[in-house]
Amino acid sequence: MQFWNEVVNFLDRMMDYLRDFNLVSVAVRVLLTMLFGGAIGIGRERKRRPAGFRTHMLVCLGSALTMMINQYLMENGYIVDASRLGAQVISGIGFLGAGTIIVTGHRQVNGLTTAAGLWASACMGLAIGAGFYEGALLACIVILLTTTLFTYFDRKVRSTSRIMSILVEFSQSDDLPQILDTLRGMDMRIFNIELNKLKGESTAHSAVLSIEMQKKHSHDSVLATVATIGGVVTVEEL
Repeated sequence: MQFWNEVVNFLDRMMDYLRDFNLVSVAVRVLLTMLFGGAIGIGRERKRRPAGFRTHMLVCLGSALTMMINQYLMENGYIVDASRLGAQVISGIGFLGAGTIIVTGHRQVNGLTTAAGLWASACMGLAIGAGFYEGALLACIVILLTTTLFTYFDRKVRSTSRIMSILVEFSQSDDLPQILDTLRGMDMRIFNIELNKLKGESTAHSAVLSIEMQKKHSHDSVLATVATIGGVVTVEEL
């Protein structure tokens, strides 16, 4: 029992030392931002997202440095608001997030998770820079779970949804009625249709169909059925 008490006391003293502003604590905070930010970014890098390993690491490092600047100014007698620079980081990270969000020609929004991950990495960096190591560690774990494990859960939920949107490209405008009849024959309700003429193509057309399944169907089976219709060039789920 005495041994564990000594271990706990040693850890408490170590954490107090690392929360002080000194060369060792600064080095630890910089290393943690590289480790935590890089761990989140490498997952996005593997998925070929716009903001990857280096971007997340730099965002986390810059946020931590901002908080350390606050602490440095206070330690050296400057009269500053300790939260002001950190607040600017939280609002200023929006310009990076906006750069990762893309709206496709079919009004599909991509990059929201990446933008949210950058914002969360910035907040994690602020926690590290402030010496809130416990919160930063827990945040890193939760962010990693959200961007990896929960991705499969999200796909599972989407694959079992009775609502789906599909993009169908077909050769002639006369092919659309057959596509709609086929979907209705599978007991599906079509509640929205967006027609588009593909740029640079004289005969190709496309349509975004929002459908509701009255009976449960596999999304893959719906796409496979539509793909077999004459005149259909490609079909994909949005």
